[in-house]
Amino acid sequence: MTFSIHGLPVARGIAIGRAVLVGSSRVEVAHYFIQPEQITAEIDRVRVGRNAVVDELQRLQHAMPKDAPPELTALLDVHLMLLEDETLTTGVKHWITDRLYNAEWALTTQLEIIARQFDEMEDEYLRERKADLEQVVERILRYMKGVVSPIALPPAKSAAERRKGGAHQMSPDESLTVPLVLVAHDLSPADMLQFKQSVFAGFVTDVGGKTSHTAIVARSLDIPAVVGARSASQLVRQDDWVIIDGDAGVVVVDPSPIILAEYGFKQRQGELERERLSRLRHTPAITLDGHKVELLANIEMPEDAVGAVTAGAVGVGLFRSEFLFMGRKGSLPDEEEQYQAYRRAVEGMQGMPVTIRTVDIGADKPLDKGQKEDTHLNPALGLRAIRWSLADPAMFLTQLRAILRAAVHGQVNLLIPMLAHGSEIRQTLSLLDFARAELDNRGVVYGPVKLGAMIEIPAAALSLPLFLKYFDFLSVGTNDLIQYTLAIDRADESVAHLYDPLHPAVLRLLTDTIQACHAQGKGVSVCGEMAGDVAMTRLLLGLGLRSFSMHPAQILAVKQEVLRADTARLGPWAKRVLESEDPALAMTEPLSARPDNEPCRVDSGLGPLPNF
Repeated sequence: MTFSIHGLPVARGIAIGRAVLVGSSRVEVAHYFIQPEQITAEIDRVRVGRNAVVDELQRLQHAMPKDAPPELTALLDVHLMLLEDETLTTGVKHWITDRLYNAEWALTTQLEIIARQFDEMEDEYLRERKADLEQVVERILRYMKGVVSPIALPPAKSAAERRKGGAHQMSPDESLTVPLVLVAHDLSPADMLQFKQSVFAGFVTDVGGKTSHTAIVARSLDIPAVVGARSASQLVRQDDWVIIDGDAGVVVVDPSPIILAEYGFKQRQGELERERLSRLRHTPAITLDGHKVELLANIEMPEDAVGAVTAGAVGVGLFRSEFLFMGRKGSLPDEEEQYQAYRRAVEGMQGMPVTIRTVDIGADKPLDKGQKEDTHLNPALGLRAIRWSLADPAMFLTQLRAILRAAVHGQVNLLIPMLAHGSEIRQTLSLLDFARAELDNRGVVYGPVKLGAMIEIPAAALSLPLFLKYFDFLSVGTNDLIQYTLAIDRADESVAHLYDPLHPAVLRLLTDTIQACHAQGKGVSVCGEMAGDVAMTRLLLGLGLRSFSMHPAQILAVKQEVLRADTARLGPWAKRVLESEDPALAMTEPLSARPDNEPCRVDSGLGPLPNF
């Protein structure tokens, strides 16, 4: 019987194949009390298990293929850092020594305590790192119990077994050629490495969000994926035919012939589209009426610069430097380490500009400096980003010196996040001057940087003359701007439906920022999710935006929209959308806004399917 499962679309495309079902990797844990004389032996059991997992992950890193995505390497690093985290090891020793728990019980008890701390984090990306911690603990438990990794290809079913399974089973010859799709509760980065080297064409997981490690790796590999599908691993059977619609976030199980045919057509169309888009890699992003548009990349690590260049980016619009600071077991990167990281990113962009955002962290995103757990009701409104940096001048000066030194090797722009007050601007400029003076006193060479500010707080968007007085360019962080403008916590599922990038207030703040920058000849870009959403490209062009920064995987699709756009016609249409009480409704583009020589495009796909 055909039925569909709905989840979150995290990597675009269609995958059709036979299901390989990976059972839950949860390991059954015995709970019992030990004798005092057994304490040392139980602690040693955990230590041996942890060290074995560290060795395993390090071997995987060393055997990493050259074409493996940098995101996968970074996530393996996260797992290694979690294995060495004192909060985990000290807590386990406590439960064994003070409570006389057996090793497995102590390990899972400490996991529950740390997991609750992750659940309380405001930041979605960090909250989803709880899954990484769970996988680290499970790998230790599996080693202690002698259980192998849950990822393994099952033997193909016999012809008789396939005939029993449903209407659309494979012939023996087909079983050798039909792609496989992976269905699991969750996947660790180590498991994903095996996934990269296997024949899987797509995957589905019960848990995860758009910033979970599975989603990150799926986007980097450009593999269709749906996460957060809840009970998919329980509903799908081994060897079922499965369609993964990574565009709509739908999984179709045991599809009927007509659905299979329709999705097969949609898959072929998608493959042709990808091939056609790849030809645009070296095509300049210029609209039909001659306006040049910058398509920049958002990156997290220096190694991501290679992917940005390959995708056709003309620079980095946002280097999230906080990823260099996270999960470092209490020690922050020093000036030399940061300088080398920024230098690799700058050199990796081969002369194109790199915009480095100073550390955007704090409150719900601790720097592992041993600070107490945050007790504020809403950390998103607390000590974070530039507020955190100004509260720790020594840390901030270290980063500023490293960025200034890296500017010797190429074009570097310095971007300051979450500014709202004139006093913050003046403090930042003063510390930047102080950092230059420190380098001068040491005789260290440094380069010039353009200075920019993030517009992500309504107060900043309403104080544009002040910002344009001090800064060379502005970058609109639409994710936070929407959240703060609408008082919507993106991480709160009960109000997430109210998170609306097309709200009139949001569009007005965005438009005012673009127009104010143009009036003074200052650069302006958008680096939030709106920039990489092809459904928003024409509206942003019509509002006057000429610089977009996004995940490298989104660049070619956005470039296609740019090449088809006529801003002279989009301008009046965008103005009507801006003035509408319901911009989402007004987004239906009239024919008058479409170039005469561009045919209307018809979506031949089925779109989201109802439950059958």
